[in-house]
Amino acid sequence: MAVLEIKNLHVSIEDKEILKGVDLKMQTGEIHAIMGPNGTGKSTLSAAIMGHPSYEVTEGEVLLDGENVLEMEVDERARAGLFLAVQYPSEIAGITNAEFMRAAINSRREEDDKMGVMDFITKLDEKMAVLDMPEEMAERYLNEGFSGGEKKRNEILQLMMIEPTFAILDEIDSGLDIDALQVVSTGVNAMRGEGFGSLIITHYQRLLNYITPDVVHIMMDGRVVKTGGAELAKQLEAEGYKGLMEELGLDIEIEED
Repeated sequence: MAVLEIKNLHVSIEDKEILKGVDLKMQTGEIHAIMGPNGTGKSTLSAAIMGHPSYEVTEGEVLLDGENVLEMEVDERARAGLFLAVQYPSEIAGITNAEFMRAAINSRREEDDKMGVMDFITKLDEKMAVLDMPEEMAERYLNEGFSGGEKKRNEILQLMMIEPTFAILDEIDSGLDIDALQVVSTGVNAMRGEGFGSLIITHYQRLLNYITPDVVHIMMDGRVVKTGGAELAKQLEAEGYKGLMEELGLDIEIEED
């Protein structure tokens, strides 16, 4: 059982403090959801964990099984078992989906344990079928010319192929219609198990209707202000952030969508 722990994390961008002491702990076998209004630091948290150079960590730690990943390079974090699915995936010309995924898989393996071509193709065909993706997408350049929905499915395909220890899914539901949302959720649910944990960042309850979280965290003003079970997301949907603020006695200005 692996553990990911965020301790007193403070993060700034261009000298503006965004995260103001985030504390969160999860383990494999669990799905955690982070919800919160715009501008509260949800995406900043994911970027800081993965080492985006624009975000400066001024205090705190991110521990993966006791090792501070903030001291690792970005590629080392990925090889250690962290994965980030972003809201707007980059397009990379000249590298096919299949080439990218096989290289990513083998980067986490020892030299004498690389995945062979046939094993890779068999696994790829299986995962693409789960996500209802046509075979030709494997030979297209990475995200080049993909629709928004195709990019999101492709992120989940990478997740299923690479099989990280912890996946951070940053607003994977953004812009998806209901059919695409169901397919993407099927992929995430297929990963659930003792060797996998996920931190899902979302604005809306609708994603959590398909991926039931074990734990829900509410972020406001750069901090986790409340943690509970799946019912907390439903409470938030019914009462809104202002209702929660009144319950907690908070006076925070909420950024409009």
